[in-house]
Amino acid sequence: MFNLSRIFQNMPPIVKNLLLVNVLFFVAQFTLEDFMRNLELVPIFSEHFRPWQLATYFFMHGNLPHIFFNMFALIIFGTQLERVWGPQKFLFFYLACAIGAALIHMLVGYLRLKSFESTIDPIILNEYLNIVQDKGYELILNSQNFAHPILGKLNSLYNTPMVGASGAIFGLLVAFGYIFPNTELMLLFPPIPIKAKYFVIGYAAIELYLGMANSPSDNVAHFAHLGGALIGILIVLYWKKSRNSFF
Repeated sequence: MFNLSRIFQNMPPIVKNLLLVNVLFFVAQFTLEDFMRNLELVPIFSEHFRPWQLATYFFMHGNLPHIFFNMFALIIFGTQLERVWGPQKFLFFYLACAIGAALIHMLVGYLRLKSFESTIDPIILNEYLNIVQDKGYELILNSQNFAHPILGKLNSLYNTPMVGASGAIFGLLVAFGYIFPNTELMLLFPPIPIKAKYFVIGYAAIELYLGMANSPSDNVAHFAHLGGALIGILIVLYWKKSRNSFF
């Protein structure tokens, strides 16, 4: 019989506390909406960016499926990794992947913004930017955007916030695939087993393809996922090479 309390009791401490914090943040997003909005990560060149957002965005989620799948992965992969590394090392890894994912996401956003701005006449660009900085963030929050395609694109690049623990989760996934490469995972769609190392490589390839495609209808931060994976594998390789760490 499925015993939720037993599963919770058997979780290692950091995974358990991360799960609790994420759930509390998710509830607060609907009860303290105006305050929690300040904790979402907006692009660094937005006037609404605040440094603390780098440490808060990954405790927030867009909807119930978003938090469910991230927390499910945290429990599945994080539990095993925390038992291997211990609480201190695991927490460092999780936070490093989350913050690294944000930084890489912002870097890609900056490069895309500058590339797009270079295609617009400077005089017209300044006029557009005045509008974006005046009303853009408000329209994003209200799930609207500018009807004009250039204004809409600029507004999206300047003001679209990011939330979610997916960057940290991808770091955990890569670490799990590296440490337990031949462990078989059961896919949901299709329901077939696959070794962890192949799952990680395939998933990363899909994320890279979708990130490079940069579809206007795709609101997933693929390079944040890849950023978390990159930071994760770099840390794991460093730890393997250097045994004289402070952990």
